Amino acid sequence: MSLFREIHKRSRVVIPQVLGASLVAYFAYHTIEGDRGVWAWIHLTQNLQAKQIEMVGVQGDRQELESRVALLRPDNLDPDLLEERARDVLNYGRENEYLVIKQR
Repeated sequence: MSLFREIHKRSRVVIPQVLGASLVAYFAYHTIEGDRGVWAWIHLTQNLQAKQIEMVGVQGDRQELESRVALLRPDNLDPDLLEERARDVLNYGRENEYLVIKQR
């Protein structure tokens, strides 16, 4: 009987400590591994950097396209570009010409 009383007496001291340690471990785990934890933050920053690099490339492509479109406007028409586009769209060429097709 005295063994049961000793266990009961010590459990009042140990149980709050175990619960406290479990609570700290739970929050520490979710701080690192959770949806908004450290690993998720690292992955988000890596994705952000990759998307920013991609955005710079897309902005360059857009500027190139805008400059080509500006050359086709009626107030600033470039005859060489107009001829190039007409040949490309109409599939037109002369007899002694070689066509070099670029993939875009």
